[in-house]
Amino acid sequence: MVNKPNWVPKNAGKEFTTSVLKGVGNIHDGLSKKNRLTNTNIIRRKSLSIDDYVNGVLSGNRTIIARTITLIESNSPKHFELSQKVLKKLLPFSGNSIRIGITGVPGAGKSTFIEALGNKLIKENHKIAVLAVDPTSSITKGSVLGDKTRMEVLSRNENCFIRPSPSAGKLGGVTRKTRETIVVCEAAGFDIILVETVGVGQNEITVRSLVDYFLLLKIAGAGDELQGIKKGVIELADALVINKADGDNVTRAEIARQEFSRALHYLKSPTEGWNPQVFKTSATQNEGIDEVWENIMLFKDTVQKNNFFYIRRNKQLIAWVHTLIKENLYNQFYRNDDIIKHIPMIENKVLEGKIPPTFAAQKLLEIYKNIIHSNKGITNEI
Repeated sequence: MVNKPNWVPKNAGKEFTTSVLKGVGNIHDGLSKKNRLTNTNIIRRKSLSIDDYVNGVLSGNRTIIARTITLIESNSPKHFELSQKVLKKLLPFSGNSIRIGITGVPGAGKSTFIEALGNKLIKENHKIAVLAVDPTSSITKGSVLGDKTRMEVLSRNENCFIRPSPSAGKLGGVTRKTRETIVVCEAAGFDIILVETVGVGQNEITVRSLVDYFLLLKIAGAGDELQGIKKGVIELADALVINKADGDNVTRAEIARQEFSRALHYLKSPTEGWNPQVFKTSATQNEGIDEVWENIMLFKDTVQKNNFFYIRRNKQLIAWVHTLIKENLYNQFYRNDDIIKHIPMIENKVLEGKIPPTFAAQKLLEIYKNIIHSNKGITNEI
């Protein structure tokens, strides 16, 4: 049955094309229980096996690549188990790319810059994957995922794969599954991975632990020399780019470039054997893009020769392990039935002023510690 929206006049005809369809409860593929059992002509999406996922990714099947990333991003325990088996088989085929993190304040032109850089790289016969992270609303829990709209030409090229993903409340400008997504894209044959973060501030620097080359986009007027020597995202960048250096903004962009160039002299380089530089670009006019890419290639040659490229990647792998441990411990704690049962009671005691928050936290941790001790079990399987 088709119902008209409540804002359509009662006597309206077919001039209103919007209609409301009655939803199907608790059926993920949109089919009613009756249709699922009786209508064999309806085509449903086929479930994939581990080998289906792996072979699809390795063959560069874009649909399977997208479904693999969706599987990885799922919060379902069943999907997590399957995704780990898929990732284990894909790992030997990963690692053959250069990973570039691109961050900056909102409005710095990150998506436009990526479009200009991506189009240049594709002309040079590279295959690129763009992992664009969109901020998730803390109120509605939704994300716009609109980065592809600013990459109109790039998104249509078969040698480019763009995947927008919600940050889902994860701090640091990236998603909790960005590392795994990089593995999938590398196994699919993409030799350049561009990770576009949400618009970040001084302390949102998680992307540094995911990439080889970290590029910070700024705009003129976003800070002076003193701002440049503050600890935070600037001291972790391998290069700074003053973007939107066009029109009336060219002079201001050059002043900003000089100020930040001076500021970098006071900061220790995050990469051994490398001196970060500041560039001036106009992504809309395709100006300065070649110089940035030349700098990235020089960086790659430098850090591969002094072996820091591989040292950093090894450190990132170990950091990944410990990050996952923290995440899993957090999830185990808050999903434990006994903890869930005790939390309201202890929270009420805090609100009533009977116990301080520090004691409440300690008490919950003691409860969890006792649960662990009563359920000892170690597996040697890897």
